[in-house]
Amino acid sequence: MSDAPDNAEKIHYICQTYVETKGARGGPAGLKVDKQFQYTSEADAQNRAERESQREGCAGADAYMIIEDAGSGEVSAPNFIVRLGNVPDDDS
Repeated sequence: MSDAPDNAEKIHYICQTYVETKGARGGPAGLKVDKQFQYTSEADAQNRAERESQREGCAGADAYMIIEDAGSGEVSAPNFIVRLGNVPDDDS
């Protein structure tokens, strides 16, 4: 159990990587999430995204921040810190 007040916000820094997928039955290729890492600082998430984007087989990497409302569990839209390589469109 957490001692945080119900109205507290929690910030999550995420590094998420992508790999390319082959299109089914001749369809277009796409992307899927490969790995996801959580960090306590923006710099750590960005550094990991930069390293991961250089890894063989990695199509791209995002580092972003989301804010979680501890009371409701709702999560904000991602606020991108860095987007490297081939990443999905930002539909926000």
